[in-house]
Formats: sequence, C-alpha cells, structure tokens
Amino acid sequence: MPRKNKSSVSAVENKGTTNDTEQSKSIKAEDPDNVKSESVLDLSKFKFEKKSRVKIEFENDSPTKDDKKGLWEPANWKDFLVNLRIMRANNDAPVDSMGCHMCMDENAPPKVIRYQSLISLMLSSQTKDQVTFAAMERLRSKGLTVDNVLAMSDEELGQLIYPVGFWKTKVKYIKKTTQTLKEQYDGDIPDSVEKLCKLTGVGPKMAHICMKVAWNKVTGIGVDTHVHRISNRIGWVKKPTATPEETRKSLQTWLPFDLWSEVNHLMVGFGQTICLPVGPMCHECLNRDICPSSDKGRKSPSKKSPTKKSPKRRKVKEIKQEDR
Repeated sequence: MPRKNKSSVSAVENKGTTNDTEQSKSIKAEDPDNVKSESVLDLSKFKFEKKSRVKIEFENDSPTKDDKKGLWEPANWKDFLVNLRIMRANNDAPVDSMGCHMCMDENAPPKVIRYQSLISLMLSSQTKDQVTFAAMERLRSKGLTVDNVLAMSDEELGQLIYPVGFWKTKVKYIKKTTQTLKEQYDGDIPDSVEKLCKLTGVGPKMAHICMKVAWNKVTGIGVDTHVHRISNRIGWVKKPTATPEETRKSLQTWLPFDLWSEVNHLMVGFGQTICLPVGPMCHECLNRDICPSSDKGRKSPSKKSPTKKSPKRRKVKEIKQEDR
C-alpha cells in the first residue's frame, strides 16, 4: 500500500486551519446590530384586511331534535292509543266486517286476490264500506279477474258497481287501470307505492293500504277521511292539515313505525262509531277528558239543559187557569 506524502497531508491541514480562521474572523467582524435588524421583517409593507364572517346555514328537510324537548309529539298520545284500542276491541264497526281487506275471494289465486284488493280500494273512495262490499260481491259473482273485467262493457260494469260514489268515473278508471295491468304487469299489480300511484284512479292512501293488504308490506299510513278528520280533532298533527296527504306526512314524523299499520284500522272504526263527522259521540268516548275537541260534540242525554217555555205556552196556561 503506497504511503501518503507528508507534505501533502500538512498542506491539507494548513488549508483547513486557514478556512476556520477566516470564518471566525468574518463572524467577529459582523455587527450584532445589523444581524438583528436583518432578522426582523418589516410588516409595514403587508396589508391586513379584516374579513367578514360567513354564515353557513343548512336546510332542515327532516324534523330536528331539541336536546331538551326532543321530537314533537302530541300530549297524552299513548293514553289516547290505549283508549282507542279498548273502544275498538269489540270490532263492531262496518270496516271490521266489510272493509277492503274483507272483500277478496280467499280461495282465488294470489294474483287475483291482489287485483281484487286494488279494485275494492278504488271503489271505496267517497263510498261507505257497506256499499263497497255489496258492489264487490256483485263483481265477484261475475268473476272478478283482469280478463273478465276487460271483456265487460262499460254499461255492465257500471250496473255492477252502482251506487258507489262517482261510479261513472270509476268505470273508466277501472277499465284503464285493468288494461295497464294486463299490458305491463302480466295481470298482476305493482309492488311499490310509486308504481301504484301511476295507475289511473289510484292515490297515496290507496297505494299504502294496498301495499299492506296485497303485499303485506308497510310503506306508510293510509289516511282516509276518517283518519284525516280525527287526527286534527285530537291534536295528533303539529299544525292543522288541509289534506289527507298532509296528515299522513305529519303523522309519520312522530308516530312509531310499528303503529303505522294499526292506526288506520283503529281510527276508521272509531270514526264510524263514535267520532262521527257530524255530532261526534263525545259523551261515550274514553278520551273525552284529554281530547282538545271534546266540548264540540254531543252532550250526554242524561244531562239535558233546561228549556225555556215559549210565551205562547205560558199564555195558554194562564187562560186555562182563568177559566177555572
């Protein structure tokens, strides 16, 4: 291995020493004040503007929950429900024996049963259960199937469903809807609310009830005239509603899902027997003490208000006394 030249090594060492000496001299030569002044930035050349705050708002499509109050719900609604069940325990309302769920031929094929449930709901609009049930019996006696209805003339179909409400319009609706089922659904009915509502003469109330009766699926509360009226009377809607669809949306914001399928049947029967459209039987209602509308119904027969005697009757009585 070759040995390093002593002169070259010493030259490198001398060079390193020289560099260190020069660096130290340069550091000492620097003025400390100058270094300090150079390290501080001159902020005067920068402009700082105060920006306004941006307010961010979010749309509330669904009800928000207040930490203290929670979601809105009617006062005493659980007590109302218990009393409704008690009053409906006898199943003595027309809907119990002649409602749409009782109008189908149980021995028919499933597809035919589903079709019959849809037809019964279409007939039930603006019609009492007794009238709908009788019309369905006449239709079934002729064979209530898609093919048989399409083979009927409008006149024959009208005679079978009369006197349901708006029977002439319903003849057209039934014929057109049945034709759609034949062409698009192989004679069956749609299996969703969205598709059902596209059928002629079918609305949200019919669609939700049909999904439960025909397909055994709970998709929403079926709100008819009884449910709409009673929900507003007993304060089960946060604000008064003008249409059954508004009532449905309001009820579904707070009523537990497992009660959706029950509330229609309870209220319809209750509206047919006690909470009548005109002259509700408040004196027979178990909710009379907690109902906000209990003072608007009929008074108990045992509590008759004193009647004033008319002047004519008094005059006749006075004349008779004079004759004596």
